[in-house]
Amino acid sequence: MKSAVILFPGTNREKDMADAIERASGRRPDIVWHRETALDGYDLIVVPGGFSYGDYLRCGAMAGNSPIMRAVKDAANRGVAVLGVCNGFQILTETGLLPGALLRNAGLKFICKYTHLKAERCAPPFTQRLTPGQVTEVAVAHNEGNYFADDATLDRLEGEGRIVFRYCDAAGRVDATTNLNGSRRNIAGIVDTTGRVLGMMPHPEDATDAGLGKTEGMPLFESVAEALVSA
Repeated sequence: MKSAVILFPGTNREKDMADAIERASGRRPDIVWHRETALDGYDLIVVPGGFSYGDYLRCGAMAGNSPIMRAVKDAANRGVAVLGVCNGFQILTETGLLPGALLRNAGLKFICKYTHLKAERCAPPFTQRLTPGQVTEVAVAHNEGNYFADDATLDRLEGEGRIVFRYCDAAGRVDATTNLNGSRRNIAGIVDTTGRVLGMMPHPEDATDAGLGKTEGMPLFESVAEALVSA
């Protein structure tokens, strides 16, 4: 599996993401600078977390209009798998690869903690190693993670099975009390209509090293490696 991790000024999670991908696939991804204009030959492209361009204008706005994101859109249109995590999710919504927007957290504070996620869509290439209703615990670290979309868009996401993760508690309960940032319908991650573009606010790459005590994020990366290596 040949993969690329995109690097913008202000990105700070590219090495963690590269480590997670290498653990799952056995191959180190390329780190691709934002000024590049082509992404040929990749099976997976990842837009990682951080504060691209210092979050000026709004989170992901400047990165979403960068030359490399035009190449990411072209790759996605060719069927290349694309993963956006945290700031990467924000950037994917700015480019139009995913619907909706990420707003300021409802509590108006930066949230940095472990939270529980409930898996809803368990399908290749990202989540076939999870089971529906499975609860995992991973970290979040964001100020603008409050997912918003209008009712029609939300209903379409629900009806098409495109909601991948929701915020929940350890028992899998999804309600207002388990919604840490105000996201509509507790949404933590969604896919596009093809299922090959995933955006999520939590950081699965933070939970991929047994030496650091958590491996709950590994099934996502193992799913991608399994799906794309065998494709």
